[in-house]
Amino acid sequence: MKKEKIILTGDRPTGKLHIGHYVGSLRRRVELQNSGLYDKIFVFEADGQALTDNIENPEKVRQNVIEVALDYLAAGLDPAKSTIFIQSQIPELYELSFYFMDLVTVSRLQRNPTVKTEIQMRNFETSIPVGFFTYPISQAADIAAFKATTVPVGEDQEPMIEQTREIVRRFNHIYGETLVEPEILLPDNAACLRLPGTDGKAKMSKSLGNCIYLSDSADEVLKKVKSMYTDPTHIKVSDPGKLEGNCVFTYLDAFCQTEHFGRYLPEYANLDELKAHYTRGGLGDMKVKKFLGAVMEEVLEPIRTRRKEFEKDIPAVYDMLKKGCEVAREAAAQTMDEVRRAMKINYFEDAALIEEQAKRFSEQ
Repeated sequence: MKKEKIILTGDRPTGKLHIGHYVGSLRRRVELQNSGLYDKIFVFEADGQALTDNIENPEKVRQNVIEVALDYLAAGLDPAKSTIFIQSQIPELYELSFYFMDLVTVSRLQRNPTVKTEIQMRNFETSIPVGFFTYPISQAADIAAFKATTVPVGEDQEPMIEQTREIVRRFNHIYGETLVEPEILLPDNAACLRLPGTDGKAKMSKSLGNCIYLSDSADEVLKKVKSMYTDPTHIKVSDPGKLEGNCVFTYLDAFCQTEHFGRYLPEYANLDELKAHYTRGGLGDMKVKKFLGAVMEEVLEPIRTRRKEFEKDIPAVYDMLKKGCEVAREAAAQTMDEVRRAMKINYFEDAALIEEQAKRFSEQ
């Protein structure tokens, strides 16, 4: 029997989605959804994981569930092709996480580079919430419960996927072939692996105020593009400019297509020509920023327009999420039946066990 090709991917609903999410994973998800190459696609809002470092502010997570759902739909995720659901509504995921905890040591979790980085970012060094510390285990359960074969994520998530593969291998070694080892699917555009913030910082962050959101207005986008970090040594137009660390060119690498030049900057044939002019001098930052602003508006305007349409019927969006949760729960429940059988904790379905014990006790 041919193994199903299944995608699982998701986001923590702690804020609206920004263009880093879009180029890093969301745009690719829509392409994969429409490719017809996958049997099932599950996209979820990891509200349970979001609560691990927002437990005292649950309203933040609650309010952002709808924001992320709207961003998903606006970007082109189609509930008829992708199952969109909310993590906390699938209790089977928490059950599997509990069993997985017995397969991972504390020292192995401490070695996970993604966890180390996230702990430092949140100043958790002295008091790490256990839920946050174990979120690689929760993530492994999310992936394994749906028998995902492919997980499209940014490169910062590679250690997480490797840890999932380790956990699945260990489970299968102890209990027999039950779960599926996933493969990671990285963005194919290097600039999309990790889009920097508009201020040049390594990561976009709501708290740093360096994000361009998918739902930003045209004016907001243009304002943020104009204030973008470029090359601080490129003071005069005639000065040679550097591309490395220059956000404007990183964003052009991520968003620009050759056909954009014909529409907005016809004096250049392609991005290579624009870069060459900038590096030899004679090209001002504002001209490049205006071009990037036009490219960004072309990408974001359809998303913004679709979002406004979905915003007109919020109950329908919740209905879509509810139906997605029902489909997802059915799939996770099926996996958990197999997991319990493999672990021999399906006591009430194990007729042979009951019969053997009844016979043994009757002979005593």
